[in-house]
This record gives sequence, structure tokens and C-alpha cells, in this order.
Amino acid sequence: MVESVGVVAVLGQGAMGSAVAGRMVASGIDVMSVLEGRSAASRKRAEAVGVRAGTWSDLENADIILSIVPPSEAPAVAAAVADIAASKPGRLYADCNAVSPQTMQDVARLFTGTRDRVVDAGIIGGPPKDGTRTIIYTSGPDAEALSVLGKHGLDVRVVDGPIGAASALKMSYAGITKGLTALGATMMLAATRAGAAADLAAELRTSQPQLLAWLTRSVPAMLPKAYRFDGEMSEIAAFIGEPAVGGDIYDGMARLYRTIATDEVSAQSLMAFVEAAERLLAGKSGR
Repeated sequence: MVESVGVVAVLGQGAMGSAVAGRMVASGIDVMSVLEGRSAASRKRAEAVGVRAGTWSDLENADIILSIVPPSEAPAVAAAVADIAASKPGRLYADCNAVSPQTMQDVARLFTGTRDRVVDAGIIGGPPKDGTRTIIYTSGPDAEALSVLGKHGLDVRVVDGPIGAASALKMSYAGITKGLTALGATMMLAATRAGAAADLAAELRTSQPQLLAWLTRSVPAMLPKAYRFDGEMSEIAAFIGEPAVGGDIYDGMARLYRTIATDEVSAQSLMAFVEAAERLLAGKSGR
């Protein structure tokens, strides 16, 4: 285990990355991020939680680097870090992205011949805040080393297994939760196109009220993140493998999330269904 932490770099200042960084800043850790080329929103989130801006070359002095970026960016970010020599041996690189075990193993190979240690990390739960369950599962020979962050506001748990084991857990969990959201969104849109949305919502309220309540939470939360879920579903498809055992299901979900991310009409239709369902659940109208 790393006994003490000087500088932690969090690459990626989206909702998750900035919240993870903020937890560590609040515990007294010096947290930096490379904000060059990132959006104004990312820079604003970083500033709000006390993350200082640094350069790529500054990563040579980091003790721990957490990569929390969209799945499609994970290999490129890892390659960029691997090219920056650490100022001392043992720098810890934790890929915390929603990638398949195969992609995670490819990431680890990028660090062959460097002085870095690589940890496979999978985050389950929403951005850490009071009342939110957020766990960072880790695996690989150096997984225990990341547990030092457990002293700094994060819940880090080691999975018994090699590089790829934590990613397999993340893929399996996300395949269920985000997969169910995709199934629900698919049928909400189909019912809307067929003019059956109100009847579907009413039937779900009667026979599946818990499922309807879950969908009214998960679908709106998904809309601003659909562009990330696209890549995540593709990684889950790669994790599953052959189409005959379900891989093609998640390829289809990736296409669905891609559509939702770029088609305003689909997003509006989903929100209209959700708002009507919320009124039903509240008993304000119904059939």
C-alpha cells in the first residue's frame, strides 16, 4: 500500500471525476488535473471543488493518477500518461473507466517497461456525495496500493483477481442497471410512436409500480450521460463476446444511447413519458 499521498491527479473532470477529486481535496490531498483542451464546464467543476490546473508534464510528480474519462478516451489517456516518465518509481495509474477486461489489459500493456504500477478500477454508484453509495473496486497485483485513498473520503475495495477482474464486475453490474434503463427507454419510445404511452404507463403503475418508479428516476438521469453510455455498452458487448450469448444485445443498446444523445425528439419523448408517469404515481391522474 502507498503509505502517504502527496499529489493525486484526476484526469477527467466530469460529474464523477470532479466529485471524486472533491472528496480528496476536502480530506487535505493536493489534487490536480490537466484541463488543457477540456470544456468550460469541466474547468468550472474542477475549480469549484478546489482542483488545481496542471500540465501533462506535471504528471511525472504525481503519486497516484486516476483516469475517469469516457470509455472511448481511456486508451489514449493511458498512452499519454505512459509516455510521461515518473520522477520516482512506483507511480500508481488507476484506470477507473467503464471498459471491458480486454481493453483494461490493453491499457496495462501500455505501461510495460515503465516504472509505473497499474491498477484496474471500476466505479459502481453515482458521484460521491452525502447519502450516495459509491465504491471503487480494484484488482491486479497492485490493487491494495490504491486502498490508501480509503483514508481520504473514498470507499475502495479490492477484488480478488488479476487486471480485468474489477472491470468484469463493473461491466456485469452496468450491463444490468444501464441495460434495464435501455430496455425501458426502448419500450417507452415504441409505445409513444404507437400511441400507447398512456396505457403503458397506467398498466405499469398498476402491475409494476416499483419498476415504473425506478424508470422515472433512471431515464432522466441517463439523458445527459447517454453519450457516455454509448461507449460503455460497446465495451460490455466486447466483454460478453459472441452475439449468440448476448453481445449483440449491447451493440443495439449502444446504438440506442447514441440516438438518444443526438436526437432531441427522442429525449423529449422520454421526458414526456416520465412526467406523465410521475403524475400517475402521485395519484394526480390516471385511468
